[in-house]
Amino acid sequence: MQREGLTEAQARSQVFMVDRYGLLTDNMTELQKFQEPLVQKESAIESWDKSKKLGLAQVVKQAKITVLFGVSGQKGLFTQEVIESLCVNTEHPIVLPLSNPTSRVEATPQEVTNWSKGKAIVATGSPFPHTTFEGQSFEVSQCNNSYIFPGIGLGVLAARATGISDNMLMAASQALADISMEYEKAPGAILPPIKVIREISEKIAYAVALQAAQDKLALPITAENLQRRLKANFWLPEYRNYRRTSF
Repeated sequence: MQREGLTEAQARSQVFMVDRYGLLTDNMTELQKFQEPLVQKESAIESWDKSKKLGLAQVVKQAKITVLFGVSGQKGLFTQEVIESLCVNTEHPIVLPLSNPTSRVEATPQEVTNWSKGKAIVATGSPFPHTTFEGQSFEVSQCNNSYIFPGIGLGVLAARATGISDNMLMAASQALADISMEYEKAPGAILPPIKVIREISEKIAYAVALQAAQDKLALPITAENLQRRLKANFWLPEYRNYRRTSF
């Protein structure tokens, strides 16, 4: 959000972090150090109804949340009430139950599809089958490092980078976001099909390598030489066919 023009304060005001005690606010005692940058200012939620605990369902309703990240490891945390409230806030909410393993997922994709009447865009940390609603099928993207890490590794090798910066990781993420707009995706999918991972990885690698040079973690390189290095480090796993024999 900051890269797109918001100040840090404006960006943070759009993020609502909920733990087992409820919404994290700046008047809470015993906050962990890593939680402090994630709190909401009490002054910003003065008009909220606080007659009930500010748990997930209340925060979704009162903050008018449109994107939901699940990294809690708490099975069933995303209830029907929560998903239906999301749909009141926006036509197509994004729901990301990312916890692993699948036994810990905050809601199954099929539950989210049912409760949102097929409107929610769902991506998960583990692989799930497609979902269905009223005869329509929806793809469930696997939102994990499989799309990003190969391209980062290739970009580091091609650029001969001496390290990996936050900017390089951000460049990889932005490249994936841009690429996702280029491919025709199945209904419900938020990411391109995994079958085009080679093309995705090459484009991500290019962006990562350029950023490495900008961050002075690699020597400057021309576009032509960078493409040559990318091709030189690219390989396709091809295996011979083996068959078992008895002796």
